[in-house]
This record gives sequence, structure tokens and C-alpha cells, in this order.
Amino acid sequence: MRFTKPSQLLFFLCFFITSSILAQKSDLLTLERIYASSEFQQERLQPIQWIENGAAYVTVEDGNELVRWDSKSLEKSVFVPGSALQNNGKPITIESFSLSDDGSKVLIFSNSSRVWRSNTKGDYWVYDLENENLKQLGNDFEPSSLMFAKFSADNSKVAYVQKFNLYLEDFQTGEVTQLTSDGTDKIINGTFDWAYEEEFGKRDGFAWSPDAEHIAFWHIDASEIGTFYMINNTDSVYSKPIPLQYPKVGEEPAGAKIGLIDLASQKTKWIPIPGGEKENYLPGMQWINEDLLLIQQMNRKQNQLTIWTYKPSNEDLKKVYVETEETWVDLAYPDLSRYGWSDNSLPLVDDGKAFLRMTEKDGWRHIYKVNIASGNKTLLTPGEFDVASYGGLSDKEVFFIASPVNATQRYLYAIDLAGKGKLRRVTPDAFEGVNTYDIAPNGQVAVHNHQSTSDPLTTRLVALPDHKVVKYLVENEAYKAKLASLKTPEIKFTTVTTSGGVTLDARVIYPVDFDEKKKYPVLFHVYGEPWSTVATDTQVGLYNIMLAQKGYFIIDMDNRGTPTLKGSEWRKSIYRKIGVINTRDQGLAAKELLKLPYLDESRVAVWGWSGGGSMTLNLMFKFPEVYQTGMSVAAVSNQLIYDNIYQERYMGLPQENMDDFVNGSPITYAKNLEGNLLIVHGTGDDNVHYQSAEMLMNELIKHNKQFQMMPYPNRSHGIYEGAGTSLHLYTLLTNYLLRNTPVN
Repeated sequence: MRFTKPSQLLFFLCFFITSSILAQKSDLLTLERIYASSEFQQERLQPIQWIENGAAYVTVEDGNELVRWDSKSLEKSVFVPGSALQNNGKPITIESFSLSDDGSKVLIFSNSSRVWRSNTKGDYWVYDLENENLKQLGNDFEPSSLMFAKFSADNSKVAYVQKFNLYLEDFQTGEVTQLTSDGTDKIINGTFDWAYEEEFGKRDGFAWSPDAEHIAFWHIDASEIGTFYMINNTDSVYSKPIPLQYPKVGEEPAGAKIGLIDLASQKTKWIPIPGGEKENYLPGMQWINEDLLLIQQMNRKQNQLTIWTYKPSNEDLKKVYVETEETWVDLAYPDLSRYGWSDNSLPLVDDGKAFLRMTEKDGWRHIYKVNIASGNKTLLTPGEFDVASYGGLSDKEVFFIASPVNATQRYLYAIDLAGKGKLRRVTPDAFEGVNTYDIAPNGQVAVHNHQSTSDPLTTRLVALPDHKVVKYLVENEAYKAKLASLKTPEIKFTTVTTSGGVTLDARVIYPVDFDEKKKYPVLFHVYGEPWSTVATDTQVGLYNIMLAQKGYFIIDMDNRGTPTLKGSEWRKSIYRKIGVINTRDQGLAAKELLKLPYLDESRVAVWGWSGGGSMTLNLMFKFPEVYQTGMSVAAVSNQLIYDNIYQERYMGLPQENMDDFVNGSPITYAKNLEGNLLIVHGTGDDNVHYQSAEMLMNELIKHNKQFQMMPYPNRSHGIYEGAGTSLHLYTLLTNYLLRNTPVN
């Protein structure tokens, strides 16, 4: 090509140089690529529901069409056409769905809105597969106001909650009957208050009897619960208070009781469970058969679980199981292999004659079978290893997730329900990492999810027990190709033994183009409390990859008190010592790692969210010689202002051991701050209130400790609401890190 003018030559030189730079940087991530584009969007499996005992499943396709897949032949057929799910000519978006017991009707949930921390109210539609008729439930109620609609077993009626009262709607006549009448924002029927939802996973608060003659339901009396006010300053020229019933630690819980509605008489009987309604919690209730209920009760300290049966026909209440701990009793054990909310139901086996209960009385978490009539217990999973979570059931076996050798990973196992079988690993060796399953009721087929630090999430339908792949459901090939085009870091697992003799698992993400002769800045990412782990063999987020590209080591470690599979003593040692034992483990482990010659002790940062935000504060205040920079997001700065169910479970009652709450709270040590501290909090956080940040700021100001603060107006605990929020937040964190812990 011949250039006749200097301007043309300059233009093409600039063009080629720019193109070259762009080509060189296409293998590098930016915040915009991660948070302001769909470039790295991953595929996710739509919710499925097993039908015909697992012979088939139904899922959502194209937003509002239900499709049936045969589990063996993979034959696909339209279950409910999208054309049938229309409201005034507009498609009804399916957010979730359920089928009647006989499979003749589909209940569709749509147009949802948030109640406490979840979108649990919305519109319900019933589609009749036999006459191809679509009908909306609760037509006379305001839009998006029904909760937890479910079919009766005889398929003649639907029950639901509306504004804290229970209602019954007849399919044939359309007649709506109000079953409770005292529901208000303080008296709650058929659902729960904020604390029960957040800490016990309770949302749906009623259940039909199998013969459709009774409805059992929770009645929550929150009339004495204090109101915490959040402030909306941005949606009007006048501020608006947002009230939230929130029981702070040390304050009396909401009262709870269980009622039984006789649908023939529409009268309610209250089940006479011993103990005060406010001195105990009722975190679980389920029907065993048409004349037997199973009810779980915990004392306020949550160190005793009592399981009762109740027989409606003769009002017989019987204690069948008691479990006590010196620390606390877990219900649905927190683990990375558990997804979503749990209703705390106990798996029923032996034709409803027994239930399964996970407990760790012998130092390890095991599954026991408990005979309902006699209370006799049979150990199903002997050995020195922890069960992580339930996987499912077949007629003869219980499936469960465990990892006896490596606590950072998870695999499916099976063992005989009779208590005499041999432990059998189901997950093939090829799937190294973390594996979770949704097993069909017949135990013959399952949805298998797999991921690791080297493999993004993939999902397949597998046949059991041989684990043969029937169909690939999510392969994420496009995402894998995108990752392959990037410069990605090496990731290694190691262990770190502190000067106190405690050995922690650590996941270490190395800087891209690592050179052991150089020194690199370090970012510790922390959580450290009983509800989550971070040093796991799961796929690594793009944000961590971007920081590794910039030249950072990113290190995750799990201290004592985290729900790792290392035995009961490891997990329960944190009792009444949150903020003390976990902080010490992290700080001492960091000191050991920083002895490595390529880690720069003068450029060390730490960050975390929620419990990790609290850990960040404690580390900055207690180990100022280790960490120069901290970024704390949505932290509990003072344990005395968090909710009573969580904090009292792990710390006891402040009326009895106030010093433990003071000693574990970051605010107590704020005067020791020496480094750079960024505090981030949403002003609309209904979980860890913005009050927590302001209390900490006051204490730092009192001691003339300089810091930076970023409030996010009206954002909740996840700080995700509003256009551009995630990009802004991670830009803030990244810039703060680069400025105060720079890469050479």
C-alpha cells in the first residue's frame, strides 16, 4: 500500500498500533468486561421437577413453556405450551412451578416480589392439563400478594397465605375461605418473621395432611419484637423510615406455636408442646401420614433438640428423640454442597416408620436412623469422617455427600439403610473437585453438578448406580472457550500450621507469569465463621483471575469454627469465641505464609464480606503488624446488635457471658488501627444494619483513627440493587487495593 500524505501514514500507524495493543490485551480481564457486559455469562440449569417417581422430569424452556423429558429415552415433549400460559395476550414468566400429586394440574408462580430477604410473594396460576384451562388464584386480592400456594392431596383445593392469613380456594366453585383472621404485620400465620427465615431457612409455614382433612401451620407472635428503622433518603425530598421487625441478640424471640385446622369444621386446635412459646423455637414440622405429625423443637440456647410426634385423632403428644450438646445443635448443617433454603424436614424411611437425623455426638457428623415408635437409633455411616449433606434416598440406600480424605472437595457416597452395608463411593474418580446431586425419588437417575478450580460448573443427567452419563445438560463450552482465551493463574492447595499448632487448608491463586525470584503483594480473602468456607476446590471467580493478572497472590484459608469436614471439635471450638479463635488462626497462619520469599510482607491486604467483613476488621485491629490494608464489606462490628438466633446459637446469651460478646467484637479493638481501612456498607441492609458501620466509625473517630467509608444508598446486604452497582463497588475495591498495596 502506498501513502501519499503524512496524515494518512499517521492514521494507519495509529490504527495498527491500537489494534496491536487491543489484540495483546484481549487475554486480560477488566472490571468492565466482568461487571458491565455479558461476555462471560455462564449457562445455568433451569429448575426441574421430577415426575412419575423419577421416570421423567419437567423443566422450563423459553421462559414460559414447560417441557417433559423422559429420563431414560430422553424423549422430549411439550408439557404445557407457552401459548397456553398467557395473561391478556402477554406471556406469563414462570419463576417456579409445582405439580399436583396426580399430575393433572400445574401451579405456576410469577410476578414475585420480596418479603424479607427472598421473593416469596407473587401471583399464582393453575393450569389444568386435562381441560387445558388456565386460572389465576386469588383474583380479588391485590397483585403479587399470595404466598406458598399448594394443592390438597385430593386435588380439589389450593391453600395459600395472603397478608399473614391462611386461605382456601376451591377449584370447582372458585369459593375462597379465610381460615385464620388474626394475621397482621405482628401476628403471622402460615409464614415467618425475619429471624426464622434468615437463621432457620423457614419461609413456607403450613402443610396439608395427606388426606386433605387438616392443615398444620405455624403461628408466630412477633408483637413484642423491637422495630429497627432503616432510612430511605433518595426516593423523595422527605426521608422515609422503613420498619423492620428484628430481634437483636439478648432480646426475647418471637413466640411460636403450631395450629391444626380441621377443614370440615374450620376450627383450630393448638398442639400443646411443652415449654414456653418464647423460650423455645419450632424450626421443623412435617406430616408422616394422615394421622401423625413430626415436630422439631429447640430451646433458646439451641443446645437441645427435641423431636415430638402428635396424633390428631387422639391428641397424643409423644417425645421420640432428644439431642443435646455443650455448644450448639445444628439442624440443616451448613455446607458448600447444600444449595438454597431448607425446610428442615427429616428424611422419612422404612415406609414412614423411621427418620434420618445427622448428628455429631461421637466427634464426627454421622447419619442415624431413628425408629419413630421406639426411639431406637441405628448408626448408618460409621467411621472417622464427616457427612457433609444428604444426597437422596432409594428403597435400600441413603445417598450422602462427603470427602473423607480432602476437606476442600465433595463426592457422593451410598450406604445401606439397614445399617449393615459397606460404604460405596458413587462419584467416579474423573470428577475431582466438588460434586452435588439432585437424585430422583426412585434413586435410579440424578442431576449431577461438578466444578473445580480448573473446571467451570457442568451439569449432566446420570444413571445410578453406575453413574453413566445419560445426557449433558450444561456444558458451558462458550464460557470455557472464553476462559481459555485469557491469561489464567496457577492455583494450588496447601496446608499451613500456625505457631499454635493449628493446621489450616489454604487455596493459593498465584500471579499470572509468576517468577519465584520476585516479590508480590498478597490479598487474603476471608470469611471465618460457622456458616461458610472459602478454601474449596470450586471454580475461581473472574475477579480473582483479574487480580492475579495484575500481579497479586490471592489466598483463602479456613480456620477453626468454619464448617469444614474436620470433625466436631474443629467446628465447635469456636463456641463463645467468634472473633477470638478464628481471628487468631487467620493471623498466625498469615504470618507463616508470609515467610515465603516471594510474598512481600510490606504489601499485605485483607478483605471479606459479612462475617468476612468482621474478620477483616478484627485482623486489622489485632494484627496491625501483618496487614497494611483492609477492605471490610457489610461487617458486624458489634456482636450485640446482630440477630438473636444466629448470635446466641454460637455465643450464648449476653445476659450470662457478656464478656465473650465484647471480646469477640471488632469495635472493642478499633483503637488499635494502624493501616489503611475501607468500610463499605449498604444503608438498606436488613441483615447487618448500617448501624454497625456508624458505631464503628464513631469509635474510630473517638481515637482519631483515619479511614475511608463508602455507603451504598438503600442497598441490601448483597449490595447489588441499582444499575451499575457491582461495577462501582468492585472498581472502588480494586482502586483502593492498587493504591494502598501496589503492584511493582
